[in-house]
Amino acid sequence: MSAASPAAAERANALPVYLDNQASTPVDPRVLEAMLPYFTEHFGNPHSESHVYGSNAMAAIEAARGDIARLIGADPREIVFTSGATEANNLAIKGAAHFARAHPPANGTARDHIVALATEHKCVLESCAALEREGFAVTYLAVEPNGLVSLDRLAAAIGERTLLVSVMAAHNEIGVIQPLAEIGALCRERGALFHSDAAQAFGKITLDVEAMKIDLMSISGHKIYGPKGIGAIYVRRRPRVRLIPLIDGGGQERGLRSGTLPTPLCVGLGRAAAIAGAEMAAEAERVGRLRDRLRQNLMRRIAGLQINGDQQHRLPGNLNVSFPGMTAPELIEACPSIAISTGSACTSATVEPSYVLRALGLSDAAANASIRIGIGRFNTADDVDFAVDALTAAATRLGRARHG
Repeated sequence: MSAASPAAAERANALPVYLDNQASTPVDPRVLEAMLPYFTEHFGNPHSESHVYGSNAMAAIEAARGDIARLIGADPREIVFTSGATEANNLAIKGAAHFARAHPPANGTARDHIVALATEHKCVLESCAALEREGFAVTYLAVEPNGLVSLDRLAAAIGERTLLVSVMAAHNEIGVIQPLAEIGALCRERGALFHSDAAQAFGKITLDVEAMKIDLMSISGHKIYGPKGIGAIYVRRRPRVRLIPLIDGGGQERGLRSGTLPTPLCVGLGRAAAIAGAEMAAEAERVGRLRDRLRQNLMRRIAGLQINGDQQHRLPGNLNVSFPGMTAPELIEACPSIAISTGSACTSATVEPSYVLRALGLSDAAANASIRIGIGRFNTADDVDFAVDALTAAATRLGRARHG
């Protein structure tokens, strides 16, 4: 038996190749460099602006706010920092609903109805469920087999009582990109607010809150090579969107989100947004080529693979694929040399098939045989080729074991 090559031995002893960039991204070294001074010499409380330590911190936060706003065509005053997209989604949906209930129209119909896609992130669905328990009506709209919303079905779901429509910009599990401009135009025409969970889309695809008529948008730092624990919500000023805050306190962030801002994390999110703004187009092209290489080689070497979700309207780095005749957990266990997942990182502990894939019409068996591969900024063609080899070998072994 021949000895393994030095390169193969080094790869075998290394950490797994990371291909789970929809779950989280590594912090870009340039982001870390920007953050570090705000842990040390610029450590002041940004809300203590009576001295230079506080004012320097607040100046850095406002610069970051501007970088985030520029990436989506917003006014910096419309950006409110949060702990992440989950908090932003809760604030957008519950905050709008509670404000509408607290300020019913003197004349006309009260708006107490929410529309959300059945494939939304769990934090959106659970926010809607909480509002249902408070007496709000919620429509969970089915999607097409490719994961995209039917605009006709959405139009039929929006009535005179509809307050808000929530549609994820780009899906965390299947990567599909929804027709945001068309949805925004429909919502504006019907007088409903348009909220979009853009945690996966921000910094990956072009977003323009004016052109897309988005009223509320949720953003996450750790999906764009920034730090964990920081995010933001865009809240439109004209026409003004009003929210009741979730957190009571000192009234920071224009009264919408009380609490001392974490300066290093805000700076990190701003720097990540600035890098994305400068490099997004080139990065999307490169990552898209790697994703296509992965898809083509997997389909060439493994019979019966099924790609889940629309293949054109899709994030450049996302591939969600069903492997026939096996389950995703056993495939992942058989591939310890690559880091991949079954889907949403927030629900990865569940043993049930993905509710997202079932919403696309997949059988439980096909949904349970699906993995998500997320290619990112720091992946290479060698990573992709290594993953193809590893997945092919694992699928072959599992197939042989199953069939004796």
